[in-house]
Amino acid sequence: MNLEAKVLNGFERLSEALKSLLWEKAKVHGISPIQIQLLVFISNHKIDICNVSYMAKEFNVTKATISDAVRVLIKKEYLEKDFSPNDNRRYNLFLTESGSELVKDISNYANPVYNQLKLFSNTELNGAFDVISKLIYKLNQENIIQVQRTCYNCKFYKGDLNSTHYCNLLEKELKNQDIRLDCKDFES
Repeated sequence: MNLEAKVLNGFERLSEALKSLLWEKAKVHGISPIQIQLLVFISNHKIDICNVSYMAKEFNVTKATISDAVRVLIKKEYLEKDFSPNDNRRYNLFLTESGSELVKDISNYANPVYNQLKLFSNTELNGAFDVISKLIYKLNQENIIQVQRTCYNCKFYKGDLNSTHYCNLLEKELKNQDIRLDCKDFES
């Protein structure tokens, strides 16, 4: 097996480990993994992208799947709708107080993986992050990953994947480890 195939196999195994950890946390709270992902997403992003259409693209699932998950989360009083003043059919979502409390408990589902990562050197982690961030960008360019809020796609980014990186918003040069995969200030 060549190195690329081994790396791909490793990604598959890591993905399965993360899914398993997500399922375990979901069972404890009586919600589904996609519902956990939606709650964590909403807690970490601006309200203007916390809507069914955007999250369907983000998670690469249908609007119906997101709508079903949202309906349950609203019924369980973890989410509320913030309706558009111009169109009462459009709404964004935000966490209720009980939703915020739940996110505090569930957002650590990946801690076993995180704790293992802390055992690697900065050099090893920087190399892994460099490969992962570039791979995510390239998969986005091929429309395999639909939504991407990474520095490489941002209007404030200046540079190229293999040399210098500069953020015009922060007005500073970025090191590889400064590249963001999910930037709150991202603009396409």
